[in-house]
Parts: sequence; C-alpha cells; structure tokens
Amino acid sequence: MIGSGFRRASRAVPMLLAVVAAAASFARADDSRAGRPNVVIILADDLGFSDLGCYGGEIRTPRLDALAAEGVRFTQFYNTARCWPSRAAILTGYYAQQVRRDVVPGVRSGGRGVRPAWAKLLPDRLRALGYRSYHSGKWHVDGMPLRNGFDRSYYVEDLGRYFHPRVIYEDDRRLPPVAPGSGYYTTVAMADHAIGYLAEHARLHRDQPFFLYLAFNAPHFPLQAPPEDIARYRGKYDEGWEAVRAARWKRVQKMGLV
Repeated sequence: MIGSGFRRASRAVPMLLAVVAAAASFARADDSRAGRPNVVIILADDLGFSDLGCYGGEIRTPRLDALAAEGVRFTQFYNTARCWPSRAAILTGYYAQQVRRDVVPGVRSGGRGVRPAWAKLLPDRLRALGYRSYHSGKWHVDGMPLRNGFDRSYYVEDLGRYFHPRVIYEDDRRLPPVAPGSGYYTTVAMADHAIGYLAEHARLHRDQPFFLYLAFNAPHFPLQAPPEDIARYRGKYDEGWEAVRAARWKRVQKMGLV
C-alpha cells in the first residue's frame, strides 16, 4: 500500500495536464509571455526513489510514467530527508539552515523556525515577473500561503485524517471540518483544488503565466489508502520486503537509472 494514495491522485493528472495545456496555448498566442513559462511543481511527501512505476516500482502510476517518458528522469536528486527543510529549500532557493528552517545551534530554528525577512518564497519573487501563483495541499512552512505571495491556496493542516480532516484553510481562511463518511479524500481534494485554480486562471488571467505548487501529503504516514486501492494491492507484498526490494533493484538497473 506504500504510495497508493499518491497513485490515486494520478487519476486527476490528465485533467490537470489538460488545464495546463490550455493555459500554455494562451501563452503561445501572446508574445508578451515569451520567456515566462508556466511552472508546475508536484511534490510527494516521503515517496521512495523506486516507488513510482517510472523508477522501477510495482505501484501502478501510468499517468506519471507517461510524463516521465516524455520528459527527463533525474537520477541524482537530493533532499533533506525531512519535510519542512525540503520545502523551505524548494520555495526559497536556499539551504534550509540558511533560512532557519533546519536546526541551527543557538538559533530558534527547525520546524518552528521563522525565516529571515530576506528569505522570501518563490511566489513573492515571481510576482514581479507578472506571475500568478497557486498552492494546494500540505504547507509546513512558516507563515500562511497568501501572506507569502500565493494568490490562491487550499491548505490542509490536519494531515492525520485523510478521510475527514478537521483543520483546512482556503485563501488563509479556515473552513469547516470535513464530516466523516462524506466521501472526502485528502489527496483527491488537493488535486481537485489545483485543477480548479488553473481552470480559473485560464478563464480570468490567461494573459499571465502561472506557478502551481501542488504538495501532496501521501505517502507520508498515516497510511490511510481508500479501500479500493487496498484491495487492488492485497497480497502484493506478502513475499516480504526483501523480495520487493530485489525485484525493484533489477528493474531500476534495467531502466538504466543506476
């Protein structure tokens, strides 16, 4: 079941790509957009190097595999091995210690650290270039999204309940808790809001480039996959971790990734 929540979200990828393609077509028609491409970052939390199909995993991720086949697969990507410092590095361009988002001896830092005023997030810097910026998903950065340059945001803070989170914000305003049994699933909701923001962008801001930061929590614990995904992979891992690892290792080598 590792990564199954992320695989479920990949069902929304075709719609997301369609919206991106539509916005891109608007950009090509507008010479003023030259040199300002639309940018989409899709971030998965605690995803293993070989979890996705395109990296040798047994988990079915056909939409992501298609993206990889038509793009570039990096083979030496590094992160900070934890959530908040990695996000700080991605969104500021600095090492996490430089912006107090990883532990620095003698300084208030780490998960509760507050960035220096000069360590602005990417949306703040892109705004000067005419970009509109959208966030959907996990945050785990100091401050709130709109106060840090995003124009729209769907921020799920309660990440321990995939089916009925209690703490959610949209555009920095708290929403009511999700009722149990409502059919809600966090990963899908994050993807749906991202799609909605890009559709809105295509309608209202087609002359501007966009930056989308879609930050899934899956497959970060707790592993709370939908029942149909659990059923799909039932028995898949009965042989044990060693057998799964050996099979992945063979596929990774065959793909030329190591």
